Amino acid sequence: MQHAVGAPPPPPHGPGQGPAGRPPGAHHPGPVPGPPAGPPPPLAAPAPQGPGQPGHAPVHPPVAPPVPGAPGHGWHGPLARHPSGPQPPAGPPQPDTTGHVRLPAGEPVPIPAPPPAEGGTGTAMLAVLLIGPAGAGKTTVARHWARTRRVPTAHISLDDVREWVCSGFADPQDGWNDHSEAQYRLARRTCGFAARNFLANGISCILDDAVFPDRPVVGLGGWKRHVGPGLLPVVLLPGLEIVLERNAERSGNRRLSDEEVAGIHGRMAGWYGSGLPIIDNSTYDVETTARVLDDVLARAIASPPSW
Repeated sequence: MQHAVGAPPPPPHGPGQGPAGRPPGAHHPGPVPGPPAGPPPPLAAPAPQGPGQPGHAPVHPPVAPPVPGAPGHGWHGPLARHPSGPQPPAGPPQPDTTGHVRLPAGEPVPIPAPPPAEGGTGTAMLAVLLIGPAGAGKTTVARHWARTRRVPTAHISLDDVREWVCSGFADPQDGWNDHSEAQYRLARRTCGFAARNFLANGISCILDDAVFPDRPVVGLGGWKRHVGPGLLPVVLLPGLEIVLERNAERSGNRRLSDEEVAGIHGRMAGWYGSGLPIIDNSTYDVETTARVLDDVLARAIASPPSW
C-alpha cells in the first residue's frame, strides 16, 4: 500500500498503527488513508522499552522487514497469530473433504436369505460361528473358507481378539477363573460388534470359538445376543486322536496339556443331539472341510437350526 510523500504524519498509537505511527505492513512514512475492506486489524503490541524498566518487554534484536506476499505479511500475519481475531461468519456446514466415508451402523444380523440354486452358499451374506475344541482346526478352516468365497468374507478369531489384551492376559493354561471369564466375555462382545458392522457394510464373516454346551453363561445365548438371530452355528468335531495330534503341533499359550484337551473334547460331545450341524473332519484336509462347511451352511440357510 503506497502513501503520499510529505503528508502530515498520523497520530501516534492509533488503531492498527505501530509505535512509530506507521501501520505494521507499511514501508513509507505518511498517513494511512483508511483500513482496507474486511475485519479491522488487532491492536499492536506496546512499544518495547529499554532493559531494566518495570512493566515493559526487553529489547529484542532487529529483524528483517517482511517480504510482500510472504506468509504472515500485512493483515494476514497478525490475524492468524492473534487468538482474539475476528472469526469467519457462520454459514452452512462445509462438505467433508477428508476422505471420511460414513458407514451404516451395525444392527443384529437377521436370518439370511436362501442361497442360489447353484449349490453352496454362493454369494449369500452370512454370519457363521464355527464351534470346536482346541485342535479341531477351526481357525485354519475358517480362514480358508473366508478366503475362497466369491464375496468379501472376514474371519474373526476370538483367540486373536483376546490376545489384544497384552497386560493382564489370562493364559488358557491357567484354567478357567474370574479373570479369564471376564476377558472371554469382553472379547466375544467385541467380536459380535465387529460381525454386525461387517454385515451392515456388505461383508460376510465367520467367527470361531470353543463354545461348551454345558455352560450356558458362555454358551450360544451370548453369541446370539451379540450378533443376532441370523448367526449360523456349526460344530467342527474330529476324533480325540486327531485333536491331540493337532494340539501337539501348536506352540505358546495355545498349546494345552493332553489332559485338558481330552476334557474339552469330552464336553464338546454334548453337541450331539443338540440339533446343530456337526462336521467330523478327522479324515478331511482343509480344502475338503471348507467345502463340506459350505454345503452344511447352504442347508442351514434353507432350514435354520433351532438354538
